[in-house]
Amino acid sequence: MLNLYHSKKIDTVDILNINKAKEVLNNRKCIVITGVTGQDGSHMIDYLLKNTTDYIIFGGVRRLSIYNHKNIKHVNDNRFYLINFDLTDSHTINSIFQNLNPSYFINFAAQSYVGSSWDFPEQTWTTNSTSIIHILESLRNHCPSCKLYQAGSSEEFGNVSYSPQDEKHPLKPRSPYGASKVASRVLIKTWRESYNLFAIQGWLFNHEGTRRGEEFVTRKITKNAAHIKFCLENNINFNPLSVGNIYAKRDWSDAEDFVDGVWKMLINDTPEEYVLSSGETHTVKEFITTAFKELNIDGVWEGKDLEEKFYTNVKDGKKLLVQIDEKFYRPAEVELLLGDSSLARQNLGWEPQSNFSDLIKKMVNHDYKDIITKSRGK
Repeated sequence: MLNLYHSKKIDTVDILNINKAKEVLNNRKCIVITGVTGQDGSHMIDYLLKNTTDYIIFGGVRRLSIYNHKNIKHVNDNRFYLINFDLTDSHTINSIFQNLNPSYFINFAAQSYVGSSWDFPEQTWTTNSTSIIHILESLRNHCPSCKLYQAGSSEEFGNVSYSPQDEKHPLKPRSPYGASKVASRVLIKTWRESYNLFAIQGWLFNHEGTRRGEEFVTRKITKNAAHIKFCLENNINFNPLSVGNIYAKRDWSDAEDFVDGVWKMLINDTPEEYVLSSGETHTVKEFITTAFKELNIDGVWEGKDLEEKFYTNVKDGKKLLVQIDEKFYRPAEVELLLGDSSLARQNLGWEPQSNFSDLIKKMVNHDYKDIITKSRGK
């Protein structure tokens, strides 16, 4: 039996069974979104609740011993329900398509941390690739008119041949994560062409925000910068931030801008895949410098290679803010990612609303405000 959680308020969910779900639907259309406790899935819920009125929205989450619903605690809408969902369980996937008959299926669930994909390559492959076969087969057998979106990644381009990378760039992954996304793309293309399905996988270049997991380098930077700012202001000792390759270049955008692009791909008349990106590239070093500067900490970089460090000067002497630790380097590094999203802008009318500075400002100020709130016991 497929269990459902009703979300009038996420903190106090009611467990419903599949029959209750059908009663709630009452012949209305629905959208299923996986990975809704993550960054992209939670923003997709917000976007759809704001911009659509015709759908009941079901959000898939894995069953855990503790709830991890921070990113969706704010949701208070009787059109949204939670369902227990595990990408590695083919029975669950089949049951969702058979019983809910969604109009759209948006898959944001994944093992999405590139660094961990070397430590857990089999789990990464099973979650990100094998599961797509089960999704495609369930869609084909039970509701072939459903439109499927699978989240792709700029990591598929890997060891890039040219810049900027567009939809025609060869797929050259340099991590188990990137390879798993390439595999899912090929599977989707095969099923789409074999069975005439509306199934697509967009290339999402790096996109961040206040809901980004703390294991990702961008959120790691903004949270640590905010923590260091608080410590400096209150004369508290702190440990410097440790990072890996600060010269890796990425094309960063705001995650909230990307969900609009995803929806535009889905409501398009034809199943076409697009790059979503800012069209700018910045180093991790630039991200660090900008984050501290936004907090009024003007630091200086000294040294080179693994000994390069970021310092600031205060009344009682120079303070070490950031250092490089070789353990954070990847076995195979992707040095440069820069997306060409001109086709999405031209054909879908999509474009990002925030730039690099706006994104960092939002993230670091959010994290600093959070620290202040916690320090006051609120």
